[in-house]
Amino acid sequence: FEHFVEAIKMQDYGARVQSFKNLLKKLPLSSHDTMKILFRHLRKVAAKSDVNLMTMQSLGIVFGPTLMRPEKETGNMAVYMIYQNQIIELFLTEYPEIFGHNVD
Repeated sequence: FEHFVEAIKMQDYGARVQSFKNLLKKLPLSSHDTMKILFRHLRKVAAKSDVNLMTMQSLGIVFGPTLMRPEKETGNMAVYMIYQNQIIELFLTEYPEIFGHNVD
C-alpha cells in the first residue's frame, strides 16, 4: 500500500504510471491476475456510467478503502482515503498502459 501511495504522489504523470507498472510486476502472479480481472470488470462497469452512475472516480471511492488498506492504520485516515481513491482511479484510467495493451 505504502509504495502505491508514494507512486500516486509523484508529480510527473508518466512516472506515476510507470511506477504502478513496476510495483505491479513485484506482486505475486495470482495477485496481479486478480487485479487485472477485477479492474477489467470495473472498467466495463464504468463504461456504462451513463446508466449506473458509476464513473471511474465513483468506483475509486467505493473500492479504494477495500482494496488499498495500509498494513498499520496510523495517521490521518481521511488522507489515506484520498490516496486509496486516486490509486484505484489510476488503475482504471490507465488499465491498458499498466496491464498491457492486449486487454482482451
